[in-house]
Amino acid sequence: MQAHEDVQKFIAHLVANNKVMLFMKGNKSFPQCGFSAVVVEILKKHAVPFETFNVLSDPAVREGVKQFASWPTIPQLYVGGEFIGGCDIVREMDANGELESKLKAATAAA
Repeated sequence: MQAHEDVQKFIAHLVANNKVMLFMKGNKSFPQCGFSAVVVEILKKHAVPFETFNVLSDPAVREGVKQFASWPTIPQLYVGGEFIGGCDIVREMDANGELESKLKAATAAA
């Protein structure tokens, strides 16, 4: 039980301390899944600074992040501390302009 609480605190810390945080398979230089790669490319297109955590490097975080957001799949994107969603949602929000406004709002407040 303690380990689970620690993992949740670690995830909360990453989300709170990074304006744009992506939990993904691989990293921004070398995504290891097509869905993660799509989200990385969308974020790079918007030229916003973002951090990533490779869930393949830590099984506890890989499972913990799914519980943290009550979302079953990876990647998971957080902007300004808010859970945005996975690849399909990010792609849809990018297409309708919603993602750009969220990214601008989150990264403008320095």
